[in-house]
Amino acid sequence: MDLTSIYIGAIAVGGVALLTSLRVLFEYERGVIFRLGKLTRAKGPGLIFLLPFGLERMRKMDLRIVALDIPPQDTITKDNVSVRVNAVVYFRVSAPTTAVIEIEDYYFATSQLAQTTLRSVIGQSELDQLLAERERINEIVRTIIDEGTDPWGIEVTGVEIKDIDLPQEMKRAMAKQAEAERERRAKVINAEGEYQASTKLVAAAEIIQQFPGAMQLRFLQTVVEIAAENNSTTLFPIPIELFRHMIAPGEPVSDEVKARALRAAAESMIESLPQGADRGALESAAKTVLGMSAERRTKERVGPGPVGPVGPDD
Repeated sequence: MDLTSIYIGAIAVGGVALLTSLRVLFEYERGVIFRLGKLTRAKGPGLIFLLPFGLERMRKMDLRIVALDIPPQDTITKDNVSVRVNAVVYFRVSAPTTAVIEIEDYYFATSQLAQTTLRSVIGQSELDQLLAERERINEIVRTIIDEGTDPWGIEVTGVEIKDIDLPQEMKRAMAKQAEAERERRAKVINAEGEYQASTKLVAAAEIIQQFPGAMQLRFLQTVVEIAAENNSTTLFPIPIELFRHMIAPGEPVSDEVKARALRAAAESMIESLPQGADRGALESAAKTVLGMSAERRTKERVGPGPVGPVGPDD
């Protein structure tokens, strides 16, 4: 055998050994190295070199966060209510060597621990706490699971309860309770509104009492608002006292002044009517009222007529 054949064989063996000893690991991967079955250390990421011909073996470990879905768990709360709860657990491998040596299947073990912990925490909580304090329960479950998986080299980053399924009877009872609470709030708000409105009405009454002319303005505004409705005819008696502030104090109110005031009020009401209002009916009513007022004033000036029958001597 010549030297050329020996060199070629050595080069071939060296090439094969080199190919079997080189490994490439991604940034999120680590390689746990065993030399003849004994743990040495974790390597990576990048290009790493192993002893050839099986003297060193490597097991890859993924360091990315894993989202573990916990299947629905049927449990009973502290106040004896049956619920079904499912959640999701986020965890990652923090110590690759420990996760390989200390436990056979860290994924399955973490799933089982999360299920039992969730059932235990739900059983120690009441239904109202479970619905209102979900963030606190998530933190309690995360802390317990993290403490249990820490010897395995697993770090639990978060736990989130996804859904809480209640029985139909409990849902109906909660709906009735929510409806009663809404009715209570509505009654309280209505009472507060009545109280505030009464306070404003008292203040308005005090102002109108100090300024009687405000009552006339309010009266005329009410007339305009009612006249906007075209489906009916409304007659308003207008007392002369509303126009008393227009006359100088101490000046006697004559019949002519009263008639002018009534006529001016009637004309003002007719002019303030909208376009579609029944003006003819209101004008007829105003003329009737003015005629009755004039007849009454005439009777007052002449005096009452004879009561009994008039004889020939009278």
